[in-house]
Amino acid sequence: MTVRPWTTRRAAALGLMLCGLAGGVPTNASAADVTVGVALPRSGAYVAVGEQVLRGVEAAARDANARGGLGGHTILLDVQDDACDSNKATAVANHFVQSGVKLVVGHVCSNASIAASEVYAANGVLMITAASVSARLTDRGLPNVFRVCGRDDDQARLSAIVLAERFRDRKIAVIQDQTPAARALASATKDNLNRIGINEALSASFTPSDADDAALADRLKGAGIEVVYYGGDAAEMGRLVRIAAERGFRPQWFGTSAIATEDFSRIAGPASNGVLMTFYLDPSRQPPAAAVAKSFRAEGVEPTGSSIYGYAALQALVAAAGFAHTTDPRGIAATLHAERFDLVLGSVGFDAKGDVTAQGYVLYVWRDGKFTPAGKP
Repeated sequence: MTVRPWTTRRAAALGLMLCGLAGGVPTNASAADVTVGVALPRSGAYVAVGEQVLRGVEAAARDANARGGLGGHTILLDVQDDACDSNKATAVANHFVQSGVKLVVGHVCSNASIAASEVYAANGVLMITAASVSARLTDRGLPNVFRVCGRDDDQARLSAIVLAERFRDRKIAVIQDQTPAARALASATKDNLNRIGINEALSASFTPSDADDAALADRLKGAGIEVVYYGGDAAEMGRLVRIAAERGFRPQWFGTSAIATEDFSRIAGPASNGVLMTFYLDPSRQPPAAAVAKSFRAEGVEPTGSSIYGYAALQALVAAAGFAHTTDPRGIAATLHAERFDLVLGSVGFDAKGDVTAQGYVLYVWRDGKFTPAGKP
């Protein structure tokens, strides 16, 4: 199968789709090309976030190629679906290694990134994620791992501060659905809240389903809960919020970056109005991303959620390769650690762990199917 470099966004999307379905790298790659692996969920609960990241990556590839590519080489993308599953992510990582791919944008879910990063570390592959927030991902100190998004411990600290400042005198529940991300955020937020001197009125875990969501809503309502913190994904939280509203339970819901997709408001319906969430600073509203955001909108796409972060991930690789005059992953990694770059996120660098130095999390509120900064209480 032949996948050609992009000249239009439509061609890019077609090439990505065909390459991903084939499960292989472009067969027309030459010495003038460099293949970048892209690992994200194209199936499963987080597919909407995967699509956001993919839109950003393909736009960044198009723009970079128009300016000379990565280190003077035309960028080709090998897009693979990991479904946010650790085992599939490991298989995708091994696919990239066997295909000779040395640079990867991915993965999206933290469990997938952590599993795949072990393969990359053992084989000299550089990975940069646009959406994996687990502190453990970078706290291990692997020199080849980077992220342009925030960390879940920072998100949990902000969540606890907001709960304390806005809802100190309310009955707060902290719930989680036993998935790794939701469990980690619930635990960290609870710990931070307790350190501030506030104890939650109720802490509970549940298995998401229509029946269990209804039972949980009744339990929370019966306990007089006024504020509910939940780190579940857009589909799970959307369903829980909707079912609770249908049963006459309308607390102040508080979610996380996992619901930063319009799927949440579509599933929750009118009950999504007023829901709070923590998410990264929205760069699409900031001057450094103005031109990129404008090009998205010109094509009828609103660059919300992780789209700009997907763009930034590939843009960082391109910037470091250009600075170091190399496509070697070790040289790019060393440059990412040492220098600062003007990206769509602003002027940023990466610390010794590989965490980006950009501004962290912000509080947002959902209104009429969109989320905007919540401002002061």
